Amino acid sequence: MAHICLLLSGAALLLNGLAALDLLPRRDAAVFSLVIGSTQLALGVAFLGTAPAGALPGKASDGGPHLLLGAAGMFLFGLTYVYVGLDFLLGLGSRGLGWFCGMVAVCGLLLAATWAGADPLLAVLWLCWTYLWLLFFLQLALGFSGLKPLIGWSLVLTSAASATVPAFLGITGQWPDGPEAAPSAAAGASVLAFLLLLAAGFTWRGRRGGPTAPRAAAVVVPVESPLSGELKL
Repeated sequence: MAHICLLLSGAALLLNGLAALDLLPRRDAAVFSLVIGSTQLALGVAFLGTAPAGALPGKASDGGPHLLLGAAGMFLFGLTYVYVGLDFLLGLGSRGLGWFCGMVAVCGLLLAATWAGADPLLAVLWLCWTYLWLLFFLQLALGFSGLKPLIGWSLVLTSAASATVPAFLGITGQWPDGPEAAPSAAAGASVLAFLLLLAAGFTWRGRRGGPTAPRAAAVVVPVESPLSGELKL
């Protein structure tokens, strides 16, 4: 169930990124976020009650702490998407959503540190998601509205690498474990860092190539026609 939630998150990140770039109606992304978030919350409840430890990323053998950590991640994503959807559909103003994203960013750092030993790849993914939540916090809570293009490109470019592809690795049983974990985590970190830098580059290029200020229209002063019988020089 955790990997299914991650797969759904990839789609939600993509659609919200497209909406931030004004390539998709914001209402469409909001409705989709609400549906995805509600589904993830339901799956999180079922996962917490029924999933064995082996269903978690990293294939942990101890059920208690890792089971709770996996469910916590599912709830954080689910609540975020539900809040994003309701914020737009109900016109809540987004400031509360921004502070919530700031709180989730702090939780993301703690989860990344917790998973660093047991599952390095998952820790890298949490660092990427923490960065995305931090961008939302800066934009919505602190008013850095100029970050919207960066947020859009970051969501679009990292949606597959941070969610969709890792989800398929887990679903197909290919999640890196044991000796493969550290090299896979390093490769994942390199790919995500490149994509985030690429998003920053696209944002900078878009600002440079934005519409220039219109030139001042030339002022044409009408010349009065000479009076009849007046000498024309």
